[in-house]
Amino acid sequence: QVQLVESGGGSVQAGGSLTLSCAASGVSYMSTCVAWFRQAPEKERDGVAAICTGSRYTAYADSVKGRFTLSVDNATNTVSLQMNVLAPEDTAMYYCAADRYRSGSPLGNEYRYWGQGTQVTVSA
Repeated sequence: QVQLVESGGGSVQAGGSLTLSCAASGVSYMSTCVAWFRQAPEKERDGVAAICTGSRYTAYADSVKGRFTLSVDNATNTVSLQMNVLAPEDTAMYYCAADRYRSGSPLGNEYRYWGQGTQVTVSA
């Protein structure tokens, strides 16, 4: 059974940094995509960043390129999202998702397994 547990959310001022972590069990990162999505109040859920198949294929939303970075710790089955230069528009609930890689962009991959989410709040 796949389980995803997010951590690392919190409140920060604009320009600050946070690191989110997604600890996974029941998945193998050598054949799996892990993605971060976010959803702000009254907005649709958007893909933020994703990494697939042993860190060879990554994708970032245009809005976070150059500011957010994914990393994988295979020893602990953890995918982390380092978020720098945060802005108020980054405020959202952030969700970790995982599934096997099918095709195309990792952000467009189908994700059946989701964590409970962690809140990120950025104040101006």
